Amino acid sequence: MDLLRFTTAGSVDDGKSTLIGRLLYDSKSIFEDQLEAMETSSRSRGDENVNLALLTDGLKAEREQGITIDVAYRYFATPKRKFIIADTPGHIQYTRNMVTGASTANLAILLIDARKGVIEQTCRHAFIADLLRIQHIVVCVNKMDLVDWSEETYQGIVKEFSEFSSRLQNIVEVTFIPASALLGDNIVDPSVHMPWYQGSTLLYHLETVYIGSDANHVDARFPVQWVIRPHSDDWHDFRGFAGRVAGGVFKPGDDVVVLPSGFTSRIKAIHTMDGELQEAYSPLSCAFTLEDEIDISRGDMIVKPNSPPEPTQDLEAMICWFSADTTLAGRGKYLLRHTGKEVKVMVREVKYKVNINTLHKIEDDLTFTHNDIGRISLRSSAPLNADPYKKNRITGSFILIDPHANETVAAGMIL
Repeated sequence: MDLLRFTTAGSVDDGKSTLIGRLLYDSKSIFEDQLEAMETSSRSRGDENVNLALLTDGLKAEREQGITIDVAYRYFATPKRKFIIADTPGHIQYTRNMVTGASTANLAILLIDARKGVIEQTCRHAFIADLLRIQHIVVCVNKMDLVDWSEETYQGIVKEFSEFSSRLQNIVEVTFIPASALLGDNIVDPSVHMPWYQGSTLLYHLETVYIGSDANHVDARFPVQWVIRPHSDDWHDFRGFAGRVAGGVFKPGDDVVVLPSGFTSRIKAIHTMDGELQEAYSPLSCAFTLEDEIDISRGDMIVKPNSPPEPTQDLEAMICWFSADTTLAGRGKYLLRHTGKEVKVMVREVKYKVNINTLHKIEDDLTFTHNDIGRISLRSSAPLNADPYKKNRITGSFILIDPHANETVAAGMIL
């Protein structure tokens, strides 16, 4: 079975955690003791119904306030597909958590409260999903039970969001589903309250959406994370280069180039815990052995000679500023971590910030503060083997670290 990673996004109290709880509950993906603990906790809180949000909101502060603060990951499977869910917060001050949860997602479920319609946070999260190249969006118009299952209300939201999303660049597919996460309508089972909706349920769409074309299977990339030298009697001469395939397909016998040294060799074998493989592709974790003895270390990259990345020290990037304590300004110095490599960088120029609501450029205020998104140019102390983020999400992304506080202050997408 293949794996679908998806994230939820939306404003506060749109029902993200409840929707995930309903998805797990109705698909029979929770244990009896979890259900009993949830029912007991709901009764002690005085809730009228079983509070399904308690399945993902595990922090004490989250349960007291009824909001999501940190990213919660949940795993479940159906006979058709395996899933990893990232339940992300809706508050503006936790936008960085939403970026973190969405950075590896194939699909985003964007919740909209049917009573409120498209609001600022809806636009913010749709823009972030587009920025992170999440190509599949499900707009779940939730709490339809509170607007008397009105088709007119639903169609109005569809029209309003469609007008906004038409200005986004990377989203390939937008699917609209009217639902009630509290009552379970159109989550796993079709709704009897909305006969005017003839589309699929949320779970059916998650099981059938095609994501095979999302990854780059053309340009071969293998960032080396670790060099394996067992020094054992059984593997006395073994020297493997471990990592996760970031793009393309590798097979034993393929000619490869090691960057930045430029040395060439041929793949001897591809190793995993389950034995040797005849091919490796994204996102498989494995180890390569080569036919020649080449000096390779963490941070190097194994590629094919037909389409290597262009090493560069000058980067143009879109960033989301995470830090609440510091600001970004021109000439700032940071550490940049790209795949397994870390280099020093300096901010050459701050180009502009983005107004999330209008998508207009802000060029008169160039100081980045908490949750700001915009474009900057960087100069690194050593060449980076990077691809544009549009070409490869793994080799096109990085984080910035404050060298003094050792704090991750921004996430970036290379243009």
